[in-house]
Amino acid sequence: MSRPWRRRHLGTEADRATFRTLHSASLASPALREGLTRDSAERSIRHLHALLGSPALALTDTAETLAWHGGGQHHADQCPGLAVATVERGSTRMFDRGDLPCDVPGCLIRTAIVSPLVVEERVVGTLQVFAAHPTAGLARAADEVSTWVSAQLDLAELDASRTRLMEAEVRALRAQISPHFIYNSLGAIASFVRTDPDRARELLLEFADFTRYSFRRHGEYTTLAEELRSVERYLLLEQARFGDRLRVTLRIAPEVLPVAVPFLCIQPLVENAVRHGLEAAEGGGHIRIVARDQGQECVIEVEDDGVGEDPDIVRRALAGDAALDSIGLGNVDSRLRNAFGDDFGLVVETAQGAGTKVVVRVPKFAPGVHA
Repeated sequence: MSRPWRRRHLGTEADRATFRTLHSASLASPALREGLTRDSAERSIRHLHALLGSPALALTDTAETLAWHGGGQHHADQCPGLAVATVERGSTRMFDRGDLPCDVPGCLIRTAIVSPLVVEERVVGTLQVFAAHPTAGLARAADEVSTWVSAQLDLAELDASRTRLMEAEVRALRAQISPHFIYNSLGAIASFVRTDPDRARELLLEFADFTRYSFRRHGEYTTLAEELRSVERYLLLEQARFGDRLRVTLRIAPEVLPVAVPFLCIQPLVENAVRHGLEAAEGGGHIRIVARDQGQECVIEVEDDGVGEDPDIVRRALAGDAALDSIGLGNVDSRLRNAFGDDFGLVVETAQGAGTKVVVRVPKFAPGVHA
């Protein structure tokens, strides 16, 4: 008969050692995922020190000491020289007492194992382990920890590259905001200055808010509520121009308004519906915008009953053909996939003469995505 598992049983010493190792790694990881800086080094080094259990540990970039933890801090000034020598070789180096001169009685630091930190095949710094005597086990542990640290820094660089890419894509999308829209909006506002000054003033304020939102410089993400508010401003300005030719229906579930979405991901779809769906349609048309709660996801639909588009052109635009993507459908699709994964790209239903419907699905909660 097996003995019942007791909550107080913590496993073998090996189990506990494994837990301590994983716990220390998990505590160091968040700081390292921000890249190798003085701040991230200072916040992660004591956890890395716990992994190795040596008398002292240092983190450097290629020329300066970023953080030190443990005894013998008078050796910290020697770290940059050890880093330079290691970076030149590009592999782990062992340094002895001759490389670590010391006149402090009883100092335990007599050797250093220095491993390079490598990001995208480029040495960006070093992990320096200080001890009384060199051992093969400590050297191997230093190599393993430096490899793990390098992996975290690689992920930090990947995150930074992704952020730079998304920022570049948003800048490209801003550049595609139609100069004709700006000109026509100001023209429509001017036409009301004498006939309806109050409406002209309201439209001018809407135009100012629209441009302020579109050209803001903070955040990759916004809430669906903010994005839809910008869409409403855009449509108010277009209705001032089109009048009764542009009819709009919005059906928005209140519970999805706080959902985080990539900045400028709905507005281009609506602008596309106006420019390519209705401007060329005799008698104008109708745009329907729906946002609904669907379990773990929010589903947004932008539909028009305009002239439609050649499905092949849409496919090529979504595949990245910039020459065919005058309004940024491919840009929006790319940012949605980068933010949430390939399962969350745009779905476009269209045919010439049959209008266009664009469906956007976003998870209501996604790691690392917040407005």
